[in-house]
Amino acid sequence: MIMPAPILRLPFFLPILAILLLFSTFLTPTEAYDPLDPNGNITIKWDVISWTADGYVAVVTMYNFQQYRHIQAPGWSLQWGWVKKEVIWSMLGGQATEQGDCSRYKGNIPHSCKRDPTIVDLLPGTPYNQQIANCCKGGILNSWVQDPTTAVSSFQLSVGAAGTSNKTVRLPKNFTLKAPGPGYTCGPAKIVRPTKFISSDKRRVTQALMTWNITCTYSQFLAQKTPTCCVSLSSFYNDTIVSCPKCSCGCPNNLKGAQNCVEPNSPHLASVVTNASSSNNNVVPSVQCTSHMCPIRVHWHVKINYKEYWRAKITITNFNYAMNYTNWNLVAQHPNFDNLTTIFSFNYMSINPYGTINDTAVLWGVKFYNDLLMQAGPSGNVQTELLFRKNPSVFTFDKGWAFPRRIYFNGDNCVMPPPDAYPHSPNTGLKQGVSLFTTLLSISLTLLSLCHLFA
Repeated sequence: MIMPAPILRLPFFLPILAILLLFSTFLTPTEAYDPLDPNGNITIKWDVISWTADGYVAVVTMYNFQQYRHIQAPGWSLQWGWVKKEVIWSMLGGQATEQGDCSRYKGNIPHSCKRDPTIVDLLPGTPYNQQIANCCKGGILNSWVQDPTTAVSSFQLSVGAAGTSNKTVRLPKNFTLKAPGPGYTCGPAKIVRPTKFISSDKRRVTQALMTWNITCTYSQFLAQKTPTCCVSLSSFYNDTIVSCPKCSCGCPNNLKGAQNCVEPNSPHLASVVTNASSSNNNVVPSVQCTSHMCPIRVHWHVKINYKEYWRAKITITNFNYAMNYTNWNLVAQHPNFDNLTTIFSFNYMSINPYGTINDTAVLWGVKFYNDLLMQAGPSGNVQTELLFRKNPSVFTFDKGWAFPRRIYFNGDNCVMPPPDAYPHSPNTGLKQGVSLFTTLLSISLTLLSLCHLFA
């Protein structure tokens, strides 16, 4: 007698697990999406402008299309991998950090023979015969909103041992952009329509022999393990000052999971500041010991209430002894930005990430005045005031309406206090008292009516 095969009963969670694994192939933790700048990216354009005996000459240009995220000192570095045995014969406007093994070449030695060269920008003051347009800024790229003219960086390279036609050239792979640390993820190079160049007199148009693009997007989760800024709140109508949440960017030395910090009265403070100021390459924060441990704190204070206007004050404080923040910027989201009347001592531009809704603004310093946020200390802060016109249909001081919904500093999302910790409006307690009195009065009248009924 043949026994039937036993029915295999799978645990109930296996189908769910299979679905999750399927989705995990499409959703990776490296994908980046910024709701306030959904189309922001750095696009690298590689234009082949001429052929040589054993390769080509190309101009590589970076465009920072991010509205408020910039690349600060010590600047960007770009790495890629060659597919064949390409070498870089020469460069203008940039240089490879390593030459590599060029022992197979006799006489004329290439600029770099590395299989995965890393390129950096040249510094200001480079001799003119080594420059090209949009080069030599030390790798600094401003954001598109602050200054589109300085949001572009270029270098030129002559590539050898490569193809000499559109059909034989192989596109480089594995592009890595550091700015100056991690955070950017670059996609593969894709051949696009050749770039067209217009002459200075605008009477002739030429075009690249071949063009490919690489798109790099930013993720704050890849850039650092902890946040880099936090927000504190206060108001004229409440004595409570809501501090940054504890351990927003780490914990001080005396707590579990602590990070190193420097006390303001520490005898080692002078050496920390001296070492930081003598080296522009020091990007590791040496922060002042605080409960939040953030290099940057943004304080929003609801200052004055007028009949038709109200005023808020923003103070940005630098707790980092190791860095001056050059060309800093701040992004704030608040529903009353559509009625912003005046801003004092800061530059301002509205951005509309949600189309017609005007609730997000980019703020940055005035050049040669407060565009440099100094190291931690007495001068390590900048501040401004915002004057808003009231819209009677939406304006209120209740339920934290006067405080920002979101704050970014230099493109990184800052840690906000929990909503239930916001300073309460002075009317809140009064409304609760009236409500309680009304309730007690109605109960008393009801009991009085019952007493008369059964009397």
